This record gives sequence, structure tokens and C-alpha cells, in this order.
Amino acid sequence: MAEDPSTGLVVAFSTAGSPEEGRHIANALIGEQLAACVNIVDNICSIYRWQGGIQSSPESLLIVKTRASLIPTIESRLRELHSYDVPELVAVPIVHGAQPYLEWLLSSTRLPEASIDVP
Repeated sequence: MAEDPSTGLVVAFSTAGSPEEGRHIANALIGEQLAACVNIVDNICSIYRWQGGIQSSPESLLIVKTRASLIPTIESRLRELHSYDVPELVAVPIVHGAQPYLEWLLSSTRLPEASIDVP
């Protein structure tokens, strides 16, 4: 029986304060092979508790397809690239997916021990 390619793969969610920031972050994650794909959903409304009050902000949602082992590096890059004091990063495991898609996801991301020059 072949190994399930979904093992160790996640979909991670983050938000950005503007479409431009979302695209900047997505391009960095893809360019550094930290993610195979980042979907950007613009014009969402986030309502959240921050600094003791309820806030509401327009944001862009980033949906990141990647390896679970790359999440610590993605978290570090978000802290470097993001305008927020506390950037969102939540990852959920992929429990099933189309085998060709999952194989593409694996081939499009680097292994965590591989290093590349970050511009």
C-alpha cells in the first residue's frame, strides 16, 4: 500500500490588513517554497477582541497550502513581513485530498532542512 501523501500536509490561515499586504506575503511564501499555493480572499470583515475592546476591520484572508513541518518557518516569516503585532496563523491537517494535487503540493514546497537565500 502506498504512503498517504496527505500525511504531514496542512492548510494554514492568516489575514492581512490590505490586499497589497496579502499579495506581498503570498509572493514571499511561494517564492521561498514555504507554500505550494496561497489563495487570497479579499474584502472579508473580521470582528475580534483586541486590547480590551471589540474591533472590526476589513482584511484579506490567506489560505496557505503547505507542509506541517514548514509552519514554524512560515510563522517566523509572518512576523517579519506582517504589519500586525500579532499575525494570525492557524493550521489544520489535510485528512484527505486528490493524490495528484497532494503530490504537486509536496513537489512545490521545500523540505524544512533545506535553506535558500531570502531576499
